[in-house]
Order: sequence, then C-alpha cells, then structure tokens
Amino acid sequence: MAKTVIVDSKDETRTPFLRGILTSSLLEAGLSFEEAYQLASKIRQKLSNKTKVSTHEMRETVVRELIKLDYIEVLENYTEANHLNQPIQIRYGRQSTAPFSMMRHRQSLESSGLTTDKAILTSQLLLKKLEELGKSEFHVDELGRMTYFLLKKQFDREAATRYLIWIDYTRSGRPLILLIGGTTGCGKSTIATEIAHRLGIIRTQSTDMLREVMRMMIPQRLLPTLHTSSFNAWRHLPGYIDKKATEEMIVMGYNHQAELVSVPCEAVIQRALRERVSLILEGIHVSPALLNRIPTPTDAVIVPIMLAVLKTDQLKQQLKGRGSTAPDRGSSQQYLSRFEHIWELQSYLLSEADNSSMDIINNDDDMDQTTERVMRSINGVLARGFSAKVEDIFSNH
Repeated sequence: MAKTVIVDSKDETRTPFLRGILTSSLLEAGLSFEEAYQLASKIRQKLSNKTKVSTHEMRETVVRELIKLDYIEVLENYTEANHLNQPIQIRYGRQSTAPFSMMRHRQSLESSGLTTDKAILTSQLLLKKLEELGKSEFHVDELGRMTYFLLKKQFDREAATRYLIWIDYTRSGRPLILLIGGTTGCGKSTIATEIAHRLGIIRTQSTDMLREVMRMMIPQRLLPTLHTSSFNAWRHLPGYIDKKATEEMIVMGYNHQAELVSVPCEAVIQRALRERVSLILEGIHVSPALLNRIPTPTDAVIVPIMLAVLKTDQLKQQLKGRGSTAPDRGSSQQYLSRFEHIWELQSYLLSEADNSSMDIINNDDDMDQTTERVMRSINGVLARGFSAKVEDIFSNH
C-alpha cells in the first residue's frame, strides 16, 4: 500500500498520513477510542489509492463520515479544532468581535427550518467560502448575506427566505410563546424538548407539572376532577358516578379540569411576557380556550400548535412506550384500557383546533419529521410580521 501524503493547503508542507494522529484528533473531538480508531482506519482505506491529498480534502472526508454517523457534536468539535490556528473573526459592532462558530451558525439555520444535515452542509460550504476569500474578519451582515445567497443557490428561494425571516425576528428582541397541545401520548414533551434545543429556549413548562402543584395545594375531596387523568375527569363530575362515558361527558370532564389548570398556565405566560423571555408551554390542557387568556395587545409572537396521531395503532404503540419510559405517569395498561376515551378527547381537541385555525401537526411519523413541521409552522407565523428582503436586514459591507 502506497503511503499517502497530506499537503498543507496554506504552505505546501508535506506530512505522511498517520492513523494514530487522526485517531487522537477524533478522541479530542469526543469519540471513544474504539470509535475513533475504526473511523481513522476507514478513512485511511478511503485515501489508500491516493499518493497525496490536501488538508482541506482530508477534513472534508472526515466531516462526511461524521455526518453519515450522525455524530453532530463530535463534528462541531472536530471542525472548530481544525480552525483554531487562525480563527476567522466576525464583527458584531464597532468594538465587538468573536470567532466564527460553526455551532452557532448551524443552530441559526436549524431555527429557520433547515434540516440538521442541510444546516451542517451549508455551514461547511460557508466556512470554505470564507477561507477562500482570505480575509481574517467579516461583518456579521456579510456573513448573513453570504448565507442567504448560499441557501438560495444550494437549495431554493424558500429556504433562503425562511432564513431572512428568522434573522429579522431574532434581531427584534421579541419573545416567542410556543403552545403545544394534544391528547395523552401524542408526543408533546418529546417535541417540546427538541424544539427548545433547536431554538435555544431555556424556559419550558408542562401543564402536567402545573396540575401536580395544584394537587399538592388542593385536597382531592375539594376538587376531585383535578386529581385524575384528563380523559377520566368526567367520572368525578357531580351526577356522573357509575354512568357510562359518552363523548359529551368526556369533554365536560376535560374542560372542567382544563379550566382549573388554565389559572397557573395563564400566570406562567404572563410572567414570560412581563420578563420578555421566550417560553414553550406544552400539555393536554393547551387548547384554543387558553389562547383567549393571553393578554392583548402584546408584541410577543404567539404560536399555538395541536399535535395529533391520526392512526389508532400508532397512538396505542406510543401509549405502550409511555408506560415503560415514564412509569410514574401510569402503566401502559391504564392508558390502553381507556383508549377510547383518549381517542374521543383527541377528536374533540382537533375539532376545536380546526375551528380556531390552530395549526394541526401530524405526529404519526418519526420525531425529526414532526420537528421540521413544527419549525415550518413557527416560521409561517413569523412570516406575517417580519421582513423577507435581504436589503432590509443586511446592510452593505
């Protein structure tokens, strides 16, 4: 096997490719020794038919393999580490500069609705362009304009426009209030956690947690509908003991409980508005009726979403998983034995959401697809109040 030589792209310095050196770099980026060694061996095999490769080609080969393996954090660490000698500076004001951050740039692209793979690719292409231009410093608006035209060329005008809207929103300083509703087991908490990570929102709240606090404060004998599941609350309404559940009774029980929980929900929202911080509030008690409790006018961006699982088999499967992954919330059998009630409640929530023009997002598919739909919904609301013109957002630098 011929020796492969690595040629430095800057000064033409030549060094032999050494698997141990690459393994060490991958270890520092966050891989285990076994993972780093296997990946370094794979890359050595890929480069074995070449007598020489540039450092840039070498990095791109490593990056492609890390993307295939979905090692996102490792990829960011590796990329940052390979640009520490002469980091490109980004100027944010007359006195403020900071090194270009792949992680920050990628997150802004994901926040605009781009998938993780496309966001990583775009950040890589942008970094390559910055290096080719040979400047040590760029204004943040230059970075924004280049990103816009890169998205437009690499993907389409829609992706580029969403990026402009997101940047215009972030510069406004206005808080985002994201409300995620849906029936038991439809994936609200999982999606809320993912969205919070993507958007960098640190304040999230579950209506189940608010209800739990109320249960500690108010005895069951005073408010029995509060001390049960939302789909079973009808059993504790006056006059409905030992009667068979009907859709009307299930809805009445839910609304009675939701009305009680709406008090702390309103308090959480009002505090976020007062402090001008973004918030994600998720739970079965998030319904169109809660929207009427949000004070108006407000400069906050309000995005209400109703999650749905439209296939009975899929919802049953998710309820089974809920019982095993979160046993404190009840056994899967408890949910499955009341499945018809849960399904009836979902039908009511979806009907209410549809009548109020609240976005309904299907969560029958995997989490990534649902997350992308939620991101698109957020961007759709933002598009109503923020600019999508590059000349309005980025000054000429």
